[in-house]
Amino acid sequence: MNWEAVLPLFIFIAIIFMIGIWAGKFVSRSDSFLQEYFLGGRSLGGFILAMTLVTTYGSASSFLSGPGTAYNEGLGWVLLSMTQLATGYFVLMVLGKRFAIVTRKYKAVTIVDFLKERYQSKWVVILSAASILIFLFSAMSAQWIGGARLVQSLTGIPYFTALCIFSIAVLVYVVVGGFRAVAITDGIQGIIMFIGTLILLIAVIIAGGGVSQIMHDLSVENPNLITPFGADGSLTPAYVSSFWILVGVGVVALPQIAVRAMSYKNTKALHRGIIISTFVVGFIMLNMHLIGVFGRTVLPGIEIGDTVMPELAQAVLPGWVAGIVLAAPMAAIMTTVNSLLLMVSSTIVKDVYLNYIRPDANDKTIRKWSMGATALIGIIVVLMSLQPPDLIIWLNLFSMGGLEAAFIWPIILGLYWRRGTKHGAIASMLTGVLSYIIFETFYPQPFGMHSVVTSMLLALTAFVSGSLLYEKEAISS
Repeated sequence: MNWEAVLPLFIFIAIIFMIGIWAGKFVSRSDSFLQEYFLGGRSLGGFILAMTLVTTYGSASSFLSGPGTAYNEGLGWVLLSMTQLATGYFVLMVLGKRFAIVTRKYKAVTIVDFLKERYQSKWVVILSAASILIFLFSAMSAQWIGGARLVQSLTGIPYFTALCIFSIAVLVYVVVGGFRAVAITDGIQGIIMFIGTLILLIAVIIAGGGVSQIMHDLSVENPNLITPFGADGSLTPAYVSSFWILVGVGVVALPQIAVRAMSYKNTKALHRGIIISTFVVGFIMLNMHLIGVFGRTVLPGIEIGDTVMPELAQAVLPGWVAGIVLAAPMAAIMTTVNSLLLMVSSTIVKDVYLNYIRPDANDKTIRKWSMGATALIGIIVVLMSLQPPDLIIWLNLFSMGGLEAAFIWPIILGLYWRRGTKHGAIASMLTGVLSYIIFETFYPQPFGMHSVVTSMLLALTAFVSGSLLYEKEAISS
């Protein structure tokens, strides 16, 4: 066990626990458990807003599997990864003030609350909750696997033991602290990600003999590694361009991201959040994926892509520095897991239990159900993570595409198109989710693009036609 690397990581986790316990005091003292536990009282400033957006989006996929895929594919994957630059800007600009105003008016705590009030339909709520549960479980499994692999790489303990350690740390922290704990630690973890990726990139470049030498070594091994098309030429212009939708523009429809646009305190915080999040996303994603490509010349022959980053850190940095740097992917994983856990538990408790089972439940009952649901979900995800794939990025991308196909038009057109109806929303959700699953199963990459693009176009057609058809029927009757 590399104690020099493990000790800083354990100190980091201890600090996170202390913040969770401190944030738990706000939960216990709040007049509204739901507003505090799931939204932090809508009081986030610009810096925390930006960091909670960046760290929720930046996950095990970005910090472990992303560099691992870049290690295999070369600079083409770095180019593809930079489609994420638009994420923070687009989410906060599109949803922005209007979304915050409307959700406050509706007293919405979750994205499903907003859809329920906007469309006044039980079926919209049920379809929304079902979509979140189906797709977020695969996303959470990816994070759990990433966290366990990071602990395993540092300590050398078996994967199952590492999975249990990571799970206990995350569950205790989230159950106690809620959204405020997540948001505050996101700020700390965002700083760690920013500095950690820069340190590791510099160390890898030095270990590889400089950028010129690294590029020469890559070209000697496989000339395609330094082209935009990937090691085997599979990264076509159409496929790479479609990622502007999947990991850029479409992120506005991810419930765990959209809920961040409900939680800031004023317009100044929003504007500051837009600037900071755009810069930080671009900086971190570029660094992380370059680390993966450049690391191929430093440590050739790594078979499991998700272990590229921890192995590189331990190879090119002093032990204690490696531990601090590896707090960056741990930060990314923990914040994403925390956010997804809160999103799924709020779906179960707020959107299903309170709406249709116990609308008159008191605050004590809601508190018990919320914390219990969070713990139970975590246990289920642990069981799902017992047999991990080599690269978790595909689990994460599958989850993102499904949620975007389900929610993008009901959210955006629900905000900006008054003629949108519940019939359009239902048609859009059903068409988007079903077509996405069918494409992913039987016809991946239709027209050379990621499946989410075609599914979104079909969902848009369904939303508009369903809304207009219902409007005509209402007029004729």
